[in-house]
Amino acid sequence: MSLLIRQGRVVDPASGIDGVQDVLVVDGRIGKVGPGLRAPQGTQVIDAAGKVVCPGFIDIHVHLREPGFEYKETVASGTRAAAAGGFTAVACMANTVPVNDNRAVTDYILAKARVEGVVRVYAIGAVTRGLRGEQLAEMAEQAEAGCVAFSDDGRCVTNAALYRRAMEYALPFGTPLISHAEDCHLAHGGVMHEGFVSTDLGLTGQPAAAEDVMVARDIVLAELTGAHVHIAHLSTAGAVRLVRDGKARGVRVTAEVTPHHLLLTDEAVRDYDPNTKMQPPLRSTRDVEAVLEGLLDGTIDCVATDHAPHALSEKEGEFAEAASGVVGLETAVPLLLDRLVRPGRLDLSTFVARMSSGPARVLGLPGGSLAPGAAADITILDLERPFTVDPAAFHSRSRNTPFRGVTGTGAPIMTIVGGTVVTP
Repeated sequence: MSLLIRQGRVVDPASGIDGVQDVLVVDGRIGKVGPGLRAPQGTQVIDAAGKVVCPGFIDIHVHLREPGFEYKETVASGTRAAAAGGFTAVACMANTVPVNDNRAVTDYILAKARVEGVVRVYAIGAVTRGLRGEQLAEMAEQAEAGCVAFSDDGRCVTNAALYRRAMEYALPFGTPLISHAEDCHLAHGGVMHEGFVSTDLGLTGQPAAAEDVMVARDIVLAELTGAHVHIAHLSTAGAVRLVRDGKARGVRVTAEVTPHHLLLTDEAVRDYDPNTKMQPPLRSTRDVEAVLEGLLDGTIDCVATDHAPHALSEKEGEFAEAASGVVGLETAVPLLLDRLVRPGRLDLSTFVARMSSGPARVLGLPGGSLAPGAAADITILDLERPFTVDPAAFHSRSRNTPFRGVTGTGAPIMTIVGGTVVTP
């Protein structure tokens, strides 16, 4: 089957394209990109005039919660949410029940994705058995089963010797370790960022140093071993500096930032809304400006949502007792378009790169380009479409967002995976 996307502004930083062109899809792959393309008879035609046509967006940090927490999210609901949010692929973390620390669980997740998923799903295996930080997981068999990275996300592997062995063990597979960089001793008891606001609110804070010291350790270990370490949900000015310095020395370190750490500060916690509780916590204005600068200059390689669904009961009650985490698959793209791209703080080409080619490069995934022969994974944006964040309309099973009721302009309008329109 053929598909022709006509007259859209094609923005493909990986191919150096930014202009009004057509995109021809043949048998699920990009056939041609250029002006005035002719399509074979029977080709489905999509009029993209006035819209932006991009390589499909990839989210490398998602919690699909299946198996074990299907009341929060499933592969089916999570991938529908991803498609609605403009993502053509997601990589799901290992903190399921049972933990994805062996081939059987990896096989289960990927089989579920093939049957019920509407976007591409990649599995991330655990670094340690049961996420306990004591013994290495069966990394070799997980890599053979299809895991594209390893992470104990949600917990930090605090044993430096063990983490060094994990890095060395991962080298032959060519897979990165994704670090949840948090010194649990420094962070212990902290429910938000340590600073003026935490003091004013009477909430126990955790210092930025809890992240910084672990980022420093992981970069040192990556330099020692030659392994690739990826810093998840980077949130502090200090961590940005450390990653920038590591890259300058040739260390194989990459990093991601979440939309909420780009758009919100610890001031958002003043209403004691549990939906503003996350890990790492919302940081200071200084930190937010630093991570945006890092995203602009390439220190931070990509945006990832850290989509973390929770049931309403887990987000009710006292702030300090609520679960940490927010959903993000359906809000990331419109919020970033409205808050950063529209006012000119982030140019459109860089935004597209950090959402497509950047995450693809970090995990060595296919995608991130509209080059001929590439899989036809495509995201179409309408920069003039108004939106309102309405959790009741989410495709996700969970509603825990700090952006409820936010309005803006700019949104994804169509998601295409392998040449098939999958937008719910």
